[in-house]
Amino acid sequence: MTATVGSDALVVPDLSNAALADVTARVAESAAEYDRTGAAPARGLQVAHEAGLLTATVGRQFGGPGVGLVDAARILIALGEGDASVGLLAANNLATHQGQAAAGHWPADYYADLLDRGTRGPALANAIRAEPELGAPARGGLPSTAITRTADGWSLSGRKAYATGGTALAYHVVWAVVRDETSDAQPRVGHVIVPADLPGISWIETWDHLGLRASNTHDVVYDDVRLPLDAFVEIPRGADGVYRDPAAAATIASFGHPALYIGVARAARTAFVEYALDRVPAALGRPIATTERIQTVAGEIDAQIAQAETLLLGTLLRAESGDIDHLPQLSLLKVQIARSVIAATQAAVAALGNPGLTRGLPFERLLRDALCVRVHPPQEDVALLAAGRRLLGQ
Repeated sequence: MTATVGSDALVVPDLSNAALADVTARVAESAAEYDRTGAAPARGLQVAHEAGLLTATVGRQFGGPGVGLVDAARILIALGEGDASVGLLAANNLATHQGQAAAGHWPADYYADLLDRGTRGPALANAIRAEPELGAPARGGLPSTAITRTADGWSLSGRKAYATGGTALAYHVVWAVVRDETSDAQPRVGHVIVPADLPGISWIETWDHLGLRASNTHDVVYDDVRLPLDAFVEIPRGADGVYRDPAAAATIASFGHPALYIGVARAARTAFVEYALDRVPAALGRPIATTERIQTVAGEIDAQIAQAETLLLGTLLRAESGDIDHLPQLSLLKVQIARSVIAATQAAVAALGNPGLTRGLPFERLLRDALCVRVHPPQEDVALLAAGRRLLGQ
């Protein structure tokens, strides 16, 4: 059975530059408020939903628009420019739909429900993987969160950390190990697709972070959550019998995260230009935008953003054309994009002195959000080490 929605049920997004710029402006209206409160960015998500951006990657076989890699990145740049937390929640959701379009692992009734919810409002799904003891799984190890066979399915129990989306999620995709299969010396590992409203799910409000404060990235506890057999999707081991975590290396599908942070850098550029044109110190008697110092900084910000955008879109365009020669370098490309995003945002803050660190202006929020680009796996040291070993034949 194939989960689909009617051809007119999901909004076909307008991806013109003007339409995306309008979404950016509307999402940005509430970004500072949600950053202060830490609440899930409901208004920004609603704007993205109404524009059809949260379901833009639903596959055409499921009745969705099925937008490609480049357009998905453009969506996330626009949302990240408005509010990084909205961009992050959207990036995770778009990746979920991309994965389903490519592999179709979800139980048909669960995916049909997610699509139906997506016609009526923001319906978010996200992979829930990190754990308090283990940390980020990309560095190795197996989860302690486990599923156990029951008479008619599975029972899920465990605690996860950094579950982005929190109570705003409609579905969790939970990384877990199969427990009590003693006939298999190597435990099976995979993801369990879990409706967010099932009994046994509770949240612990642990998220008190430097950036992305509205992303609702709290801890979640699963206590004997009952699921059908087809809710478990095993991650196969390699031909050598070794389990390798899929997040240990970048894939084309994971380039939504750097896209949203390019949006953050673009927001910092816009804020810098507006401030430089408006600021007229008494001793200068003219806008600071007229000084060579500020003009040079503006040029540096623009150069870093141009570099990040070219790396991102060039990578995706090559992939869409069928060129795969650059795929071994994807993790390095993410590292370089992250460096450029941070450099652009830091340049804006450093040039302005106290105004750059004042909470009444957007710069310090944008810098806090930009620094979070480093968190997404694979992290810089892992990417550089893997690239060096590959290059040196080690």
